[in-house]
Amino acid sequence: MNPLKTVFIALGSNEGARLVFLQRAIEEIQQKTGDVRAVSGVYETPAMGFEGSFFLNACILVETRFKPHKILKQLLAIEKKLGRERKIGSGYQNRPIDLDILLFEDEIITSEDLTVPHPEMHHRNFVLAPLADIASEIKHPVKKLSVNALFDTLEKSGLKRISEELQLPKKFSFSNFNYIAVEGNIGAGKTSFATMVSQDFNAKLILERFKDNPFLPKFYEDKSRYAFPLEMSFLADRYQQLSDDLAQYDLFKDFVVSDYDVFKSLIFAKITLHEDEYSLYQKLFNLMYKELVKPDLYVYFYQNTERLLANIKKRGREYEQNIEADYLANINRSYLSFIKSQPGLNVKIIDISELDFVQKREDYLLLLKDITG
Repeated sequence: MNPLKTVFIALGSNEGARLVFLQRAIEEIQQKTGDVRAVSGVYETPAMGFEGSFFLNACILVETRFKPHKILKQLLAIEKKLGRERKIGSGYQNRPIDLDILLFEDEIITSEDLTVPHPEMHHRNFVLAPLADIASEIKHPVKKLSVNALFDTLEKSGLKRISEELQLPKKFSFSNFNYIAVEGNIGAGKTSFATMVSQDFNAKLILERFKDNPFLPKFYEDKSRYAFPLEMSFLADRYQQLSDDLAQYDLFKDFVVSDYDVFKSLIFAKITLHEDEYSLYQKLFNLMYKELVKPDLYVYFYQNTERLLANIKKRGREYEQNIEADYLANINRSYLSFIKSQPGLNVKIIDISELDFVQKREDYLLLLKDITG
């Protein structure tokens, strides 16, 4: 999963309902590319380089996990969806929407189809004026001057800010929750989703520390021998981690999201342990469980076994590659049985077998909508 990066995008329209096209483009970018965090004022200017109607221009700041060339493809698709037809070799034309990448972090990109920073941005007052509204002190990676400094060098004639404004897209809210646990089978994507939510919504992130467990690779080699020490070590570590992290209130975070709930210890133990071992384990679990803060929302990502196996293979952890389909199916059944046995649990079960919320932002937004409801 790629980290969040900042991209500045210029929007222009000089054909049809210009302001409507700009707003629709912003909504499409929110759906396809990333979270639109800031929107500039709207500026009207004459057409440049051809005889055409006046343009409305704006700039937006977007936080995205996609790379620049992927963003370019998304913007071209949005232009096409909104009715723009690019005609090769015909020069400048009237257009309902024009979308350009101006800056992507401080990267300098030169390729056949994309140049970043935009090669003409420092010459255009209709680009720098709205960009200065939202990023006045950002420095041009090549010119080494701020947007404000570049704008000060340009002629301002013909540039007029209009009174109408563009709106930020509506955001999802987790304000009703203090602690959300995201659960699912091995390879379901719970860690990726919890991480994305923590980044996008200012949440404290708690991730299971399974990578440091010395018994895990041994367990997949000899389940009968290493099941009990594995489950005991997981239980102790989960209890300690949740006790520490949930007890420490973070003034700078809005809520807590974790990629597991401690009850998974009992679910996995029931599958892996012999009856007498499980009986002892359950007694220890119950003593610990009653002391822990419980999530006020429990999200369970269901994926079918075929998709889980594909995900496990793709992420390439060597010790997981021999996991059997029956083992995964048993885990799914155990989770669903646990959920049914907890009538007071605030739970959302979401089938994500056909979704790819890491690569497809639309799928990610569908999950957010379902969860925040």
